[in-house]
Amino acid sequence: MAQQFDVVVIGSGPGGYVAAIKAGQLGLKTAIVEKWLDKDNKPSYGGTCLNVGCIPSKALLESSEHFHQAKHEFDIHGISLKDLKIDVKGMMDRKAGIVKQLTGGVSGLLKGNGVTAFEGKGMLKANKVVEVTLHDGSVETLEAKNVILATGSVPVEIPPTPLTEGVIVDSEGALSFDSVPKRLGVIGAGVIGLELGSVWKRLGSDVVILEAMDKFLAAADQGIAKDALKYFTKKEGLDIRLGARVTGSSVKKNQVEVTFETAEGEQKETFDKLIVAVGRRPYTEGCLDKGCGVDLDQRGFIQVDDQCATTVPGVYAIGDVVRGPMLAHKGSEEGLMVAEIIAGHKAQMNYDAIPSVIYTHPEIAWVGKTEEELKNEGVDYKVGAFPMAAIGRAMAQNATDGQVKIIADAKTDRVLGMHIFAAGASEMIAQGVIALEFASSAEDLQLTCFAHPTNSEAVHEAALAVDNIAIHKVNRKKR
Repeated sequence: MAQQFDVVVIGSGPGGYVAAIKAGQLGLKTAIVEKWLDKDNKPSYGGTCLNVGCIPSKALLESSEHFHQAKHEFDIHGISLKDLKIDVKGMMDRKAGIVKQLTGGVSGLLKGNGVTAFEGKGMLKANKVVEVTLHDGSVETLEAKNVILATGSVPVEIPPTPLTEGVIVDSEGALSFDSVPKRLGVIGAGVIGLELGSVWKRLGSDVVILEAMDKFLAAADQGIAKDALKYFTKKEGLDIRLGARVTGSSVKKNQVEVTFETAEGEQKETFDKLIVAVGRRPYTEGCLDKGCGVDLDQRGFIQVDDQCATTVPGVYAIGDVVRGPMLAHKGSEEGLMVAEIIAGHKAQMNYDAIPSVIYTHPEIAWVGKTEEELKNEGVDYKVGAFPMAAIGRAMAQNATDGQVKIIADAKTDRVLGMHIFAAGASEMIAQGVIALEFASSAEDLQLTCFAHPTNSEAVHEAALAVDNIAIHKVNRKKR
């Protein structure tokens, strides 16, 4: 006999497990289905984010940044080190420990909130029936009043560079190198490519990033992107080649020769490792039975409305498998919203206030509109910017590169966007998210007291600069 649930969630990534916990907290009888197995063939919760995405990559970024600072920047603090070495195995063990702690924590939270877990592959069938093929091969049938699809995404592969064990890898493989490659190629100068390229560059690799687009970070404010490109190429030493379209590859003797085309014609480069980081695609293979009634769009995303409802009443989809940015925090917020709606509460996510972060050093973060978007929309706006070089805390940290930029409506003064290129931008951008969420004006930020000394003082000064009244820089003279 089929087991009965108020809610069945398929997928335990940041969207799925948060939705399941919230549903459990709201008194709904909830089940979650997860197929992930770790390297020891044991069930693991948390999806891509916790297992092979956000968390392990940030662990490596943190370790590599400490190594870089110890090697290149400690001397200015009067600290000298001899025979500095990187222990790649130790770094990877630390990463694995963090992943294990967090995935185990998710399992505990699910149990603590009364969520029943099924470890295997879930498939949605007609009439909100979920068939689960467990890891031992047996099959469980679940009947649900509501189903939440949170099946996530997988890396995109491209025909010119098929994955080859140990040589051509995707973002997951790049988190498990057992040594520092002497020469590393990365295809894609997006979030994943820049972060993984930064990790191995800091550890000593000669890194070349090939980007097919002519514009660097097209989704970011181009003033910020210009600063970041200059820093990454001139100071960090990343070799970023824009307008470089990869056309082929050849693996010989544990090296890969990559062929690509630029405005100058066909070129070739040889690497010890190659990371393919050209994006991700929604994952639905084997998750939707033909008769389930859920529709996909032309790009393979599950079609949903503004409240994540699919074309089937009582079936919702959240996270990377639906439209919008593929960000863990976006999926989590959608999970909270859907759980509240299922419980009969009013809920709506604000899709205009989703922050984006690239965890390079300095970090890049933004929320809201860019100047380019506002120009295209014909919006009259005003801009304030403030350099990190004029911030005392940044000087003390030896982190004076970058700026904070705030854009406000010229007529209403409402904050429309905040863009940051600075150390700690991932933390500072929360101030912009709150400003957008509460429809703050630039004047609201101007009248707010910021702690001194902090890097967030740059947010205060940028807000003042919107009206040309910054204190710690010379303002533009009025015409």
